[in-house]
Amino acid sequence: MTISPDALLAALSWRYATKKFDSSRKIPAETWNAIEESLVLTPSSFGLQPWKFIVVENPGIRANLCLESWQQPQVTDASHLVVLTARTDLNTADIDAWINRMIEVQGSSLEAVAPLKGMIEGFAQSMSHESRHAWNVRQVYIALGQLMASAALVGVDSCPLEGISATAYDRLLGLEGTGYGTVVACALGYRAADDKYAVAPKARFDRSRVIAHL
Repeated sequence: MTISPDALLAALSWRYATKKFDSSRKIPAETWNAIEESLVLTPSSFGLQPWKFIVVENPGIRANLCLESWQQPQVTDASHLVVLTARTDLNTADIDAWINRMIEVQGSSLEAVAPLKGMIEGFAQSMSHESRHAWNVRQVYIALGQLMASAALVGVDSCPLEGISATAYDRLLGLEGTGYGTVVACALGYRAADDKYAVAPKARFDRSRVIAHL
């Protein structure tokens, strides 16, 4: 199933980092289910998916998170808040879990995927713990991009939030000691009618500056 190039560009042009959400509007369950599924479908290197996405529904937790987010109102006013976390390491258990899932879904065998498993293990072992964590964090930003683009395609506004205290988020969300750490958050919902940024022209460099053909 495809959409037209014009429809794609229209959705992406409509999207902007929403600064003011209409707190009275909630994303319908069917729409939200599709957005969550878009996160599940996010591509990652080797397919490892070194992340967990936390949908924060509890108003009290969201109020506390707002205090650790420079009091940005999107945290509490948006219909939904997603905290994107990354694995703090990439170990044998992580790789085994993915290999076993691949075997289960694709009807393969451990013998058939042994070369892939060895390659992934070699890649992971060639890096330090810090490098593995940084690599996982970079994967999470692929998911953030997919989340915002997918939301735009179904008419849902979003705002990525990096102005947050990851350490405080970890504490408030009970992530300490779980092997996952906060990377970035994203508020999703519907723009307020008086959000002035909704009508501000997109400031982007010309295509010739950001795209090269060789």
